[in-house]
Amino acid sequence: MIRIAPVGRALAVVAATSLALTACGGGGDTATQTSESAAPASSAPAAKGDGTLTLGTLLPQTGSLAFLGPPEFAGVDAAVKEINEAGGVLGKPVAKFDTDSGDTTTNIASQSVDKLLAQKADAIIGAASSSVSESVIDKITGAGVVHFSPANTSDKFTTIQDNGLYFRTAPPDKLQGRVLGDLIISDGNDTVGIMAMQDSYGTGLADQVQKTVTDGGGEVVERVDYDPKAADFSADVAKLKAKNPKGIVLIGFEETAKVVQELVKQGMPASKHKWYMVDGNMSNTNYEKMPKGTLTGVKGTYPGAAAPDEFRDKLLAVNPKLEDYTYAPESYDAANLIALAAEAAKSDAGVDIAAKLAEVSKGGEKCTNFKECVDLLKAGKDIDYEGVSGPVEFNDAGDPAVATIGIYQYGNNNKYPVKALEYRTGNIEG
Repeated sequence: MIRIAPVGRALAVVAATSLALTACGGGGDTATQTSESAAPASSAPAAKGDGTLTLGTLLPQTGSLAFLGPPEFAGVDAAVKEINEAGGVLGKPVAKFDTDSGDTTTNIASQSVDKLLAQKADAIIGAASSSVSESVIDKITGAGVVHFSPANTSDKFTTIQDNGLYFRTAPPDKLQGRVLGDLIISDGNDTVGIMAMQDSYGTGLADQVQKTVTDGGGEVVERVDYDPKAADFSADVAKLKAKNPKGIVLIGFEETAKVVQELVKQGMPASKHKWYMVDGNMSNTNYEKMPKGTLTGVKGTYPGAAAPDEFRDKLLAVNPKLEDYTYAPESYDAANLIALAAEAAKSDAGVDIAAKLAEVSKGGEKCTNFKECVDLLKAGKDIDYEGVSGPVEFNDAGDPAVATIGIYQYGNNNKYPVKALEYRTGNIEG
């Protein structure tokens, strides 16, 4: 056991082999029908079930998190393929429509949600960005549709008004922040600087890291919450340089590449200061054009348990060009859980699915894939879906009650490997 020193929480450490977490970009923003049985377009929201479970994806094909799109789409596609091969849901193939979530600099997400509601989506999987999800959650849940994100980590969603229709397989940042803060202290950093993008994700995660570092006896000597759309970060980095922290925490998305370049320019490379990253900027393509060794030794945290090699094979079967596997397990589990909840409810209506999601995630006979689980349901058994991303036992807020955080380290090639340094599993509430 490893004890998280600042807050006295015990987290189990397990050695395992992870998914290869490399990164790649995405395509356009048009909705794509991926099932011949998909319901025809309609201007009416999908408030009531029509007998066909229709999933919509609201995932990044463009924007600052585009590198997360391909693995998330692949995770959903792999699940839908298996679900339909097992007979579908309620005796019919699952229908699916793909759309782009874009990012907060555009109105793409809102337009995509309108398309999905017109196509009678019963549940929408996405977005990856917490801020994007926050911008459309009222539109989705107000229509009686399940809003299910595989990647939102902002703590805001634990208490957000959602009509009981919002769920996520990614854990809230309070756990990632505790793990990262403890890692920083255990690495000997008694002075810390934080650069965090100014949105619900960045500031929320920075708050938790700062609290954990402080509770552990360290000092956050400088914190800069910056505009991720800024063209230049020289003034922000100069504030850190003036305080000369031993550890530097970078919380952001693709703009982190510009921050990294500025840190190096101002004489604060990773070879002199210990850098730490998070799931939003842990990428294997964002820094590939930088000089070799720029990120050597940089550590980062990413939510998610280790996944078996056979799962990656499933993903490659639906997308042979896949290079990144980030949040693919969470996306796969989201689609399976929605389908199982619809079977348990004997309805594809969003409100009925939501009412059964917690039930199929815990307390029953354990099962690990749709066919195994749905066979148990049809036999009248209560089930406990054990996901690729972890146990996924929903609490009353629609958050996973228990989650795992992986700790990774970059090598000389500015990439981090398949295997994490370690995995820490703990209760979200501590």
